[in-house]
Amino acid sequence: MASFLEFIVSGLLSLLYWAIIISAIMSWLIHFEVINLRNRFVYQLHRFLEAVTAPVLAPFRRFIPTLGGIDISPIIALLVIMGVQRYLVPMAFGPLKQFLG
Repeated sequence: MASFLEFIVSGLLSLLYWAIIISAIMSWLIHFEVINLRNRFVYQLHRFLEAVTAPVLAPFRRFIPTLGGIDISPIIALLVIMGVQRYLVPMAFGPLKQFLG
């Protein structure tokens, strides 16, 4: 049971990781007018990704200033997600695995 829960948490963190990457790439494509928000699918995808990633990126954006107009908060958030996924999730579920067997 503990391995399954660890798998679910790790999977959700992976989905969040990819959502941040796709959101950042999509914002560049919108900014450089490769794609535009007048396309209904692009608009809905952009809104969905913003709704998912904005709560995660907001604390980082409060403390990390933009560097010459470039927002580096997604990079820092990705590093934190990778650290949590690699170190904290196994550490948190280790005792639970030992307890449940």
